[in-house]
Amino acid sequence: MTAKSFGRAVLAVAMAGTALLGLAGTADASESAGYIGDNQTNDSTGVWCVQHLLNDVARANNRATIDEDRIWGPKTKDQVQWFQAFVHVQPDGIVGPFTGDNLLYRGDAQYGGKHGACFPYIPSDSGLFE
Repeated sequence: MTAKSFGRAVLAVAMAGTALLGLAGTADASESAGYIGDNQTNDSTGVWCVQHLLNDVARANNRATIDEDRIWGPKTKDQVQWFQAFVHVQPDGIVGPFTGDNLLYRGDAQYGGKHGACFPYIPSDSGLFE
């Protein structure tokens, strides 16, 4: 085995080990997710997750849905403010840990919850899931 082949094998084993550790760890990645809203970094996947989970709640409450276009804009902000009033929090239009927890809790099981696909992208302190 050449040094180059050996190096590639070590790298492959290290990457596989890192992937396995990531799967074995807790799903608390959302504690590091950035806030979503005006003047925020607004990761496009996080924005899509917010839009998608907002639409789940909107449909369940006979409210019009918004486009799931990954773009933070006035319609998404308005829907966040509606949702915040719905869960009895001051509607500032920013998705922080409290709003994020409530979105994850009320959204569909595939994308919401502590094990849903959107958990790593929405700020949360995991308070509703313990």
